[in-house]
Amino acid sequence: LYILDDIAEKGGKDDKDEGSGSGSGPQLGPILYQASLVYYRAGYAPTDYPDGDDGIEWKAREMIERSIATKCPSLGYHLAGTKKVQQELARPGVLERFFDTGSDSDSNDRVQRMRDAFAGLYSLGDDAVEEDYLAIKDAISGSEGRYVLKPQREGGGYNYYGEKLAAKIGANVKRNDDGSLELGEDLAEFILMQRLFPPKQRAVLLRAGMVEGSGESISELGCFGTILQSFDGETTLHNEYAGFLLRTKFENVDEGGVASGFATLSSPYLC
Repeated sequence: LYILDDIAEKGGKDDKDEGSGSGSGPQLGPILYQASLVYYRAGYAPTDYPDGDDGIEWKAREMIERSIATKCPSLGYHLAGTKKVQQELARPGVLERFFDTGSDSDSNDRVQRMRDAFAGLYSLGDDAVEEDYLAIKDAISGSEGRYVLKPQREGGGYNYYGEKLAAKIGANVKRNDDGSLELGEDLAEFILMQRLFPPKQRAVLLRAGMVEGSGESISELGCFGTILQSFDGETTLHNEYAGFLLRTKFENVDEGGVASGFATLSSPYLC
């Protein structure tokens, strides 16, 4: 089991050095063995790259990405799971790039059904458009309860809600005399999202076999998917639904991470 520093130090070698002739990419690992699979238990948080953009951790990440080892996830799929990419997918016309709509009414209907399931997602960066600015103005003008401010992080504990959301945005926004807004650079790492309000139900929550309490609760259902592609990314070998995760928390809890202690694992059969 290696951390990124170890990988950068031990290095790798080009598979052509061994006379394989494949030329498909460098191997990952020292001379005695070749790593076939890289599974990231870490590497998702900025603190996992303490040496900065030119640090040893990013050099290790680059080495892994350039190798022929199977990455779980690859850098592309890692980025695809970020809030920013979700926000970009919600832009008008973006989904159509991935579905051959044309004059096919069924494909158009499918895209529209997907778009109807999206929450509102708004940019706070230099790519913000009028729709984004309208949502930002709404969030800092008394409607902060309708939104969540989210960074490119997972696991719970990093979001802003309510008054803290309004204060965070307000401290990084300049109002001009004509009513327009100038967004501070610190906001670019966040997206603004429409807050969802699931139906409530009474529940008894358990953690590690112990009762945490009972009361009104809300749940969130997430679906897993598995995808495997060729080294060059041109061929999809496997792309399937792979199960679900249901998280349940008390209704007055804003955050929702299970590992961070905000929510508990549940089952649709209990809802």
